[in-house]
Amino acid sequence: MIGNTFGFMFRATTWGESHGKAVGCIVDGCPAGLELSEEDVQRELDRRKPGGRLASPRKEKDRVRILSGVFEGRTLGTPISMIVENVDVNSKPYEEIKDLFRPGHADFTYWAKFGIRDWRGGGRASARETVGRVMAGAIAKKILERFGVKVFGYTKEIAGISCDVSGMDAEEIIRKAESNPVRCPDEEKAKLMEEAILKARGEGDSVGGIAEIVVKNPPAGLGEPVFLKLDAYLAFAVMSVPAVKGVEIGAGFRVAEMRGSENNDPLVIRDGRIRFASNNAGGILGGISNGEDIVIRAAIKPTPSISKPQRTVNYRTMREETIVIKGRHDPCIVPRAIPVLEAMVALVIVDCMMMQGLIPRSFV
Repeated sequence: MIGNTFGFMFRATTWGESHGKAVGCIVDGCPAGLELSEEDVQRELDRRKPGGRLASPRKEKDRVRILSGVFEGRTLGTPISMIVENVDVNSKPYEEIKDLFRPGHADFTYWAKFGIRDWRGGGRASARETVGRVMAGAIAKKILERFGVKVFGYTKEIAGISCDVSGMDAEEIIRKAESNPVRCPDEEKAKLMEEAILKARGEGDSVGGIAEIVVKNPPAGLGEPVFLKLDAYLAFAVMSVPAVKGVEIGAGFRVAEMRGSENNDPLVIRDGRIRFASNNAGGILGGISNGEDIVIRAAIKPTPSISKPQRTVNYRTMREETIVIKGRHDPCIVPRAIPVLEAMVALVIVDCMMMQGLIPRSFV
């Protein structure tokens, strides 16, 4: 179906519902000869899975099985099919509200589009769908490793509490971000973010924030004029992630306050190459990468599933009612969204590198 497949030359199709038997992904276009194991994919899934005091208590091991496309530890160049079974499913809290549209969710819009919806945990509109994206992204990251390109992300802001990574290199940001449950490299701000999340949850509410994703060492020349510009493609990919409501690249919305003399990045010679003295462009000019780090920020809304009473409509009776949502939900989506956002960015970069002819069909 339209909308379930992403990419042009490197394509990922995700499938499955939140409370169905399983979720999964099919990746087509992966070069042959890439070393790939279930452990490679599992590492990324472990970063996304629920659990911990700041996340949903749903206990999913998210153990991946590769069903096709890999033989003796290497990809065959054929479609790679991967599956993760849903083992900790509890649909009972949703039975009580199955005729009520949850505010902030896609319940109404899925019903309006299809005339039917899976009310168990949101079905296809659930963030559970992102398991497939992370599996595909794990393969994309493995490909990028061969070319010295790294995609990483961290929490920039939660509940209005913002961090500053000035003076930190990529390795320090990654190490510090992965050392705490909010994925913030600023240890002091991370504690304040944790407190804000726990406070919101204690009040039956939720909070949102901003995630920053960086592509380190990308080649120049990625992106296609005019309608498949790299920044447009990245925005499309990032905006497809559940709960993302805004995207910035480089200086982003701050450019509206700048003069041209401030916003323009001067060109310089560094290590015998043409480079840029600053990076307000976020690594992209005219829709094409310029070789500097690609910097993307995503604004993520508060989790819509909250326990506070809310107004809604019963579509069976066509009457207004009050809804109280029970079940297992994250009070803040931002930390768990980061591996998903990294995956989508990695898919775009691999796809564009293939279009540019930088990635062969086989590594053999």
